[in-house]
Parts: sequence; C-alpha cells; structure tokens
Amino acid sequence: MIKGIGIDIIEMDRIQKALVKNSRFADRILTEKEKTHYFEKLASPHRKTEFLAGRFAAKEAFAKACGRGIGELSFQDMEVITNAAGAPSMQVSGYDEYTIHLSITHSRDYAVAQVVIEE
Repeated sequence: MIKGIGIDIIEMDRIQKALVKNSRFADRILTEKEKTHYFEKLASPHRKTEFLAGRFAAKEAFAKACGRGIGELSFQDMEVITNAAGAPSMQVSGYDEYTIHLSITHSRDYAVAQVVIEE
C-alpha cells in the first residue's frame, strides 16, 4: 500500500550559489557517508552541484511524501546511496519498515526527485 508520494524540483543555479556563498552548505544537506563516498570524489564543480541538487531534491521529496517538512525531519536523517548500477536508493531514520522508491533526474538547469513510500 502506498503511504505517500512526494516530488521536488530545484534550480541548479540556486544550489551552485549556495555552495559558493556558504562553504558548509554541503555539510548541512549531505550525511558524512554521502560526502565522503560520493560528493568529495567528484572532480568537477558542475558535477558536485548536480549531485548536491539531486540529493537536496530527494530529501525534500521524501519530506513531502511523509507529510512532514524539513525542520521536523532533518536532512541528516535521510541518506541517499547509489548501487553498483548507479541507481539511487534512500534510507531514513525511523522508516525502516517502509520501502522507499526514489528517482532522481537532472537537466541543464534543474534537478528533480520523486519519492514513493510503500508499506
């Protein structure tokens, strides 16, 4: 049974500006594992912006799917990992009994994520 559906879209430019303006912006959005296993290994600034925008959108989409806002649910409570084929999946503190379906896509200007929470 589907418990919630959420979608989020974010402008790449907005994320890029936040990264330039605040050196700790990525620390606020990404878990330590997301940072060390993925983000810090990306070579180009463009790819780092794209990665961070996708994770930001994924976490916002999850918050919408469960009917809670960021603030009630921390970015640090949610972690997006990538399997060997490159597909993202999400793990969230307190939601172990649910299956979380995640899709992230990017265009030149936007990142979009959709989450479906299934019981």
